[in-house]
Amino acid sequence: MSNRGQSWVVLKFGATSVSTAAEWHTITKILMRRRAENQRVVLVCSAIAGASDLLDASLADAQRGDFRPTLARIQTTHDSLAAKLGLNASEICGAALRELERTLMGVSLLDETTPRQRARVMACGALMASRIGHAFLRLQAVDVGWVDARSCLLATEADPHATPSMRYLAASCESTGDSTAVQTITEVGTPIVITQGGVARSPRGDTVLLGPGGSDTAAAYFAAKLATQRCEIWTGVPGMFTANPHQIPNARLLRTLDYGEAQEIASTGARILHPRCIPPLARANIPLHIRSTSHPEGSGTIVGARNLVSTPQVKAVSARKGIMLISMDTIGMWHQVGFLADVFAVFKRHGRSIDLLSTSETNVTVSLDPTIPLEGAEPLALLLSDLRPYCSARAIGPCAAVSLVGDRIRALLHRLGPALEVFEEQEIHLVSQAASDLNLTFVVNEDQAERLVTRLHNELVTADGNDAVMGATWQSLCRNEDRPPATPRWWHGDPNQIVALADHGTPTYVYDAASVRQACSDLVAMKHVNRLFYAVKANAHPQLLRLIVAQGLGLECVSPGEIDHCLASVPDLLPDQILFTPNFAPRTEYEAAFARGVGVTLDNTEPLDAWPDVFRHREIKVRIDPGQGRGHHRYVRTAGAISKFGVAPDQLDALEQRIRALDVKVVGLHAHTGSGIRTPENWCDTALYLADVAQRFAEVTHLNLGGGLGVPEKSGQSPLDLAAVDATLAKVHTAYPQYDLWLEPGRYVVATAGILLVRVTQTKRKGEFMYVGVDTGMNSLIRPALYGSWHDIVNVSGLARNETEMVIATVVGPICETSDTLGHKRRLHAPREGDVLLVDVVGAYGRSMASNYNLRPPAREFVHNDAE
Repeated sequence: MSNRGQSWVVLKFGATSVSTAAEWHTITKILMRRRAENQRVVLVCSAIAGASDLLDASLADAQRGDFRPTLARIQTTHDSLAAKLGLNASEICGAALRELERTLMGVSLLDETTPRQRARVMACGALMASRIGHAFLRLQAVDVGWVDARSCLLATEADPHATPSMRYLAASCESTGDSTAVQTITEVGTPIVITQGGVARSPRGDTVLLGPGGSDTAAAYFAAKLATQRCEIWTGVPGMFTANPHQIPNARLLRTLDYGEAQEIASTGARILHPRCIPPLARANIPLHIRSTSHPEGSGTIVGARNLVSTPQVKAVSARKGIMLISMDTIGMWHQVGFLADVFAVFKRHGRSIDLLSTSETNVTVSLDPTIPLEGAEPLALLLSDLRPYCSARAIGPCAAVSLVGDRIRALLHRLGPALEVFEEQEIHLVSQAASDLNLTFVVNEDQAERLVTRLHNELVTADGNDAVMGATWQSLCRNEDRPPATPRWWHGDPNQIVALADHGTPTYVYDAASVRQACSDLVAMKHVNRLFYAVKANAHPQLLRLIVAQGLGLECVSPGEIDHCLASVPDLLPDQILFTPNFAPRTEYEAAFARGVGVTLDNTEPLDAWPDVFRHREIKVRIDPGQGRGHHRYVRTAGAISKFGVAPDQLDALEQRIRALDVKVVGLHAHTGSGIRTPENWCDTALYLADVAQRFAEVTHLNLGGGLGVPEKSGQSPLDLAAVDATLAKVHTAYPQYDLWLEPGRYVVATAGILLVRVTQTKRKGEFMYVGVDTGMNSLIRPALYGSWHDIVNVSGLARNETEMVIATVVGPICETSDTLGHKRRLHAPREGDVLLVDVVGAYGRSMASNYNLRPPAREFVHNDAE
């Protein structure tokens, strides 16, 4: 086929798209489709998944003098892919591997890694992947050539202030039309050319990298230099979304964006696209198509020139974590000419780019560009030191930047007001409204980012169910939206069986006994946890308590009422199986607990002074505040100065003195940082802190690490990896074998076992909003109103009758409160009066927090699938 008259198109394939034989077969089909459309193709290839991490590790190993095991793993990784493609990697990648070995040997001999060496090593990933891809395509009889990207992409001269790292690891290239690049590509003589992403050459001829997102940037450079018809970025997801779809399953595909909007979304947290790739395409007016190799037939997201008649609209809510702020205070800046120039010159000398900026008469606060890592505490300390002649400078962080991105944000301020109420309980460190009117950003504490994004997205993005800009939800693209969520639940299967459960009456909590047993079994299987105590406050149903104790768990109580209830519910329950962990309790409660012989935990020093006779010569456990709380909401973070729980770190000396004076034996230390935590390292961090405190008390035998083990609340969320938690605790056992480790899981045991079945009473439309009323509300389930918590809601009656119409609706109850909402703006099968809705993951802190508010009785409860 002649190439005359054919236009070029650039296709970039990311790491996940070039790492399997199946993906390369998909790539082949895509290439053939482009050829059938009479287009010539430049294929920009990333390193295969995991290769960059191994290459980075090889440099660290080389500095230690032993890089060969990692080099062997790099070779094995590429051998494995090549073998699955019917190729011999040693023949294809041999030269690159030998060059890699020579470079690593040089690092080993010098005992240091220069930026120049790092660039040469990291470039090997894309070079080897492109060689394998070229060989495979040739094997498939594809007419394809290979080009070294360094022969086409020439880096510009670096700024004189640029550090060596910036010169070699974050280079930039000219993006205008380039006759040399065109000639290099066309002289290959094939209609398809494969090259590498992220790699260029310096004016001196050295290998340089294009920085984070370098493959995207390289594709944009090639497109601009060749004046292509379009640039296609192929990834593992179907396009750009209104939020991180792994966090928010009802995030919607963005069908079209202009260049500015796409760059703002990419800059404010979306990882699918690197913002550096947008400007070269925008300057050349080349459309960008974001597509998925997993859904090659999908339309994806198209980025192009701005539509001047577009409607003001919030198109995405995103967050970036790891933000570091520099706050600069001085009265001297008032009417001082050149103050900003002076302080910004300091940032320039330190090679620091400023991202966000907020000013007042006596303060300037900026955020550091997170794409340039600080690489330890010393660079930050030096920066602050050099700023002090001009101002009082301090660092704040790590923080998170939560951004609303869209077109003409200022025109939406009247609509944003109610949505911004979600910030009323947060400390906002900085607010920045882009001069381009494309984003509004709030910098808050890092642990609040996920919850704020979810609530803002629900308020501002999902209201319109049929938007020309917004396409299908992530859920509907990744699975059949007429089926239950992909995360396995005990109630999945025949919806008629769930509807039948509601025949016993609604509203009703239903608990699956098999799910509770499985959760207990998973916990008991942890090798480095010696004892487990179930937090009774999560769900005190007698039948569940008996089941949990039968699985080998003890019970943790926070009130005398809970102790009485446990003893009445579980026959032959021993005092040793009960922990009493009160907070601000009166003297009589401690006396009663000691009399019963249960384990008693103290979380304040004052009772030792006020009631010394109650504690003298006793064995107790002490709750310690580790100083920092974690969790999905401030009301469930149970450590730090804003929390009422535990003995503060600065009170430990006083505690030790009182313990000795009363001859009290501290046999255990306890700490609990919060709830809903799904980061495995949390309990190891707590254990190490308690082990350090335990050195003060010779009689300590066990460290109680609390609970807070999170569960997936939404479809698509990953569960807490208990094996990873156990692995981190193994380190504690190795370092401190003298201590047993205890856990107090509550929510983890029962949350996913519980569903709430309710019936539709009425529906109502008010303008663009639809409400679905059900027969109970915050009197049965207060968590959405109290915490803003998410619970998946499914119209199981709609599923049972194969309802095809879908609606976006807010599910509300009959309680006379505006906050009486079970779920905001949910996608449901069109509801009818009498339909049964299922509210998921309510086994914990559902019925146990219920009330008779409005004198409406809360949902009843029963245990399903239990022999008792």
